[in-house]
Amino acid sequence: MTGRAAPALLTPPLRASFGPAAALAALMVTVLGIRYAGHSGPGRAEARIRAAFEGAGPPWRQLAVATDFLGEPAGAATLVAAAVTGCLLVRWFRAAVLTVVGAGLAVGATTLLKPLVGRTINGGHLSYPSGHTAFATALVLAVALPAAGRLGLGKAAGPLLVFTAALAGGAAMGWAQVALGAHYPTDTLGGWCTALAVTPATARLIDRAADRRAGRPVPSGRPARR
Repeated sequence: MTGRAAPALLTPPLRASFGPAAALAALMVTVLGIRYAGHSGPGRAEARIRAAFEGAGPPWRQLAVATDFLGEPAGAATLVAAAVTGCLLVRWFRAAVLTVVGAGLAVGATTLLKPLVGRTINGGHLSYPSGHTAFATALVLAVALPAAGRLGLGKAAGPLLVFTAALAGGAAMGWAQVALGAHYPTDTLGGWCTALAVTPATARLIDRAADRRAGRPVPSGRPARR
């Protein structure tokens, strides 16, 4: 995290896209939270989606169980350890920090939001937003953001790669949660948006801290005083 040659997690093209995206994601989390506050059942569209996904037989149920395990403490710790190890091996030090801090903050945010929203499923379990989906999305973002920068992708290709990866990771975990009856579909959407709001902001903070420690000037967004 301290090297002078370490590239930013959020390159200018990514900052231009993920600043507004994070704000919209935070707004979506808020809107859905207000909409389903205190609810204990699915909406009409959600009921149809659940009916289509729930009760899947083999091999889909086994796949859903395996995917769900990756969001459980043991599975999540294994994924984070593997991702951090990979980042350290290729000297992506900022990405290693983002993997731990970004995923932790995303899951922590869902933990704080659940009692505030109060939506329940399966006999009173708090469900909104989905921590499993937030974790999977944050972990993918922690790898995809620096990868886009390292590949030197432009302002169209870079954000497209990151959004696609985040959508794939979040959709896979979200599908598993709905298929197993652990969450409503909008819970998983809320989890995905939580990660999309938290992780880029965390990446920006890590960049600023690393640049200060390396002695680089940190843009403040204000004109310099003379």
